[in-house]
Amino acid sequence: MWEKRPILLLILATAAILVGTTITMVLPFAWVNTEADRIEGVIPYTALQQEGRDLYIREGCNNCHSQTVRPLVAEVLRYGDYSKSGEFVYDRPFLWGSKRTGPDLARLGGKYPDSWHYKHMASPRAMVPRTNMPDYDWLSENPIDPAMIQRKMEVLGFPYTAEEIKALNGKNEMDAMVAYMQKLGSDIPWRKTGATAIVGELKNPYAGVPHAQLEEWEELYYENCAACHGAHHEGEIGPELIGANYEENQLFEIIYNGIPDGGMPPFNALGTDKVWKLTNVIKYYGQGEGHP
Repeated sequence: MWEKRPILLLILATAAILVGTTITMVLPFAWVNTEADRIEGVIPYTALQQEGRDLYIREGCNNCHSQTVRPLVAEVLRYGDYSKSGEFVYDRPFLWGSKRTGPDLARLGGKYPDSWHYKHMASPRAMVPRTNMPDYDWLSENPIDPAMIQRKMEVLGFPYTAEEIKALNGKNEMDAMVAYMQKLGSDIPWRKTGATAIVGELKNPYAGVPHAQLEEWEELYYENCAACHGAHHEGEIGPELIGANYEENQLFEIIYNGIPDGGMPPFNALGTDKVWKLTNVIKYYGQGEGHP
């Protein structure tokens, strides 16, 4: 019978739409980004980091890289602690994304040293041989504009100082991009508490294997370690490994859990078997025994 009363039907339909809109759209906006959502330690972007973020958007990096770790076991094991809403209170707009042509970057900050990022941005295949990411070496040729960055900071209401803006003189777009990369996920101490506990006694299952077998495992080193420590353990971004006299159990733990404060990521995703193979390769060739 309502169809015979068009005005009343229109009023009821409008009321239903307004109620639905309020519940699904208005209230969530009122509930997010409140003081209760904020996380101590999460601070606004610096002037250089904010410029890097704008460059990240300009170059379409968010089309291939997401910035949110879902609360799924597989993702937490690979990327670290799952994302919290309070981490994004200064993201305008947010860059969560849903497509991962490349890996998620939400926990990238501090994973590698600055030198790794400069080399990776200039020539991605120098660090990750199988990547299809294009080169961005030309970013280092483009200076940034401190006056424009100051205007952006004012619009966003982010704090900055005259000294901070002055320090931008001489910086280029590559500097800004690297600064932004190192900011991602670095405001919460998830990495220090994210080490994987190693259950049981550590025992090298490949102790005493023939040298020929170690040569077969050298490929693991090239794929995972050579970019930072050199093809022949001579050191580059990371320290030289020749003459590094680690105990094998100590070396296993370093490879497995990384060095959170030293810019070395964990390699526990390889599994204990491959980590033990890497341990034996590094231990043997690190003693200066030569290379295949």
